[in-house]
Amino acid sequence: MSEARTIESIQPLGDSALLVSFAARIDPGINRRVHALRHWLLQNLAQEILEAVPAYHSLAVYYSPMHTGFEALSQAIRDADVSAALQQVAARTVELPVCYDPRVAPDIGWLATQAKLSVDEVVALHSGAVYRVYFLGFKPGFAYLGGLHPCLHTPRKDTPRLAVPAGSVGIGGAQTGIYPQSTPGGWQVIGRTAAPLFSPEQDPPCLLQPGDQLRFKPISLDEFLLQGGEL
Repeated sequence: MSEARTIESIQPLGDSALLVSFAARIDPGINRRVHALRHWLLQNLAQEILEAVPAYHSLAVYYSPMHTGFEALSQAIRDADVSAALQQVAARTVELPVCYDPRVAPDIGWLATQAKLSVDEVVALHSGAVYRVYFLGFKPGFAYLGGLHPCLHTPRKDTPRLAVPAGSVGIGGAQTGIYPQSTPGGWQVIGRTAAPLFSPEQDPPCLLQPGDQLRFKPISLDEFLLQGGEL
């Protein structure tokens, strides 16, 4: 059976893009199909496709109207057999050092109290998981991660901070993520990394890529400062 049969809808986005939607839930299997379809399109329809942008359970496909149209591309997507692409899209594993010291993790004590855990238990649960990078969004290099332990699920802040330092690791609902630049934000900040997550001079400019697997490695405040972190 073609994996493309899991597609629920294909809708136009203006006159030169379309949106492919799968089942509307956060699920690693569905997200793998999103990335496999992206891989298949870029491999097989390189002349027609300008860009393909993945999200949790959808793929925005931007195409050249000079080479294809909505109906033709939609049919090609529905006919696509991406089973081989599912095998080819291998997950890369990235390890990021994170300092969970309260001096750079202002909400970790609050989260521990809310979850009825010790701070050490919060660190163990957060750093003990393997996270999937579902997609990038909000800011360049901001990775939306799945795999957060249910005990750590927590609402966003009622009043967002005006400035969250770059490298801050936060939790919002069932998601965890890392702020690549200093920006306003409402997630609960429980750690910080000194690793550069976005640099226009790098290729690719974003350290984390959709489909990656991510692990957090706890480090001390001294190690964080030695790696270039700042209080």
